[in-house]
Amino acid sequence: MWDMGHSNIKDIPVHALDGSDFSLAGLPGPLLVVNVASKCGLTPQYTALEQLQKDYGPRGLTVVGVPCNQFMGQEPGSAEEIATFCSTNYGVTFPLLEKTDVNGADRHPLYAALTETPDADGESGDIQWNFEKFLVAADGSVAGRFRPRTEPNAPEVITAIEAALS
Repeated sequence: MWDMGHSNIKDIPVHALDGSDFSLAGLPGPLLVVNVASKCGLTPQYTALEQLQKDYGPRGLTVVGVPCNQFMGQEPGSAEEIATFCSTNYGVTFPLLEKTDVNGADRHPLYAALTETPDADGESGDIQWNFEKFLVAADGSVAGRFRPRTEPNAPEVITAIEAALS
């Protein structure tokens, strides 16, 4: 089990959408980790997330999508269905991890660590809804938390990404 006292988020074992091993530590720059869903009112945020990947990927940012079906069943699909949806509808090129729980008893260790981070209002704890965003610095520390309704290209998100890349 991953040691919660350890501060490097990138060392937590995760799996790719297809179930294969995936290393966050293999991504050298900052990460924008987002719990995603295909049937949510916020699903169009995929467009801005993919644009962030295109704009900042060359500078080292990697957007990481984490499908989750815990919010009104808005991500019911299989791994294949999710991959096809993201590719076909939004041209997603950033990595997607396997569908996982972000809240509750079966919360993934990645989210157990991420949810300790407070948002701009000082609130930590459970993920509120789909498309909550965490900026993880290159060193694996959490540099920011942005709630679901904060657009991926909002000024505060861009400012935090720029700072993490400098």
